[in-house]
Amino acid sequence: MRYLVVTPTEREYRNMSAAIEGKELKNSYTLVRTGVGKALSAANTVMAILRADGEFDRVAIVGYAASAIGYKRGDIVTPRVARYYDCRIPGDFVPELTEPYPLIGHDDMSIWTGDSFVDGEMIAAVKAQYGFEAGLFDMESTAVCQAAELFDLPVVVVKMISDVPEEGDTEHSYDEFVDSHSDFGAFVEYLEELR
Repeated sequence: MRYLVVTPTEREYRNMSAAIEGKELKNSYTLVRTGVGKALSAANTVMAILRADGEFDRVAIVGYAASAIGYKRGDIVTPRVARYYDCRIPGDFVPELTEPYPLIGHDDMSIWTGDSFVDGEMIAAVKAQYGFEAGLFDMESTAVCQAAELFDLPVVVVKMISDVPEEGDTEHSYDEFVDSHSDFGAFVEYLEELR
């Protein structure tokens, strides 16, 4: 399997590079650091796919994510659906912004993408609006799904929970966690075994 591995930040890129470097792996992995946010991550994903001239079988988005209550920091989660949480339009007006994107994942939950670093109050509001309990939050996954869909590429999201804002975690908690949890070996193991 030939993967384009999307890493939003430099730390995630460095951690994933270290996890695959020098290893004998059955899959091939091309890493790209897309940058943070919806527009930048989608644009850089498209550029990476075009540069490879159709050489990928799947896109994998790896890195850190915030979680609603239900998971703890350090858990590895692979959601089944990606959606935007910050679209304020009628659901059937622009379906590519409001419909869910299917993912190759094992956890019965969604990853919610928006243009903000979420806090507990924002997560509570999104949970109330969409009626769910368990969910992840990031700033790239759904945009990357839209980019991958242009090329009919399936997407898997593999995230490590870095913070649980409903339990009081902040951007400082995120930084502390990321600085001390840089082993992405579990991500590689998951992708190596994924069918």
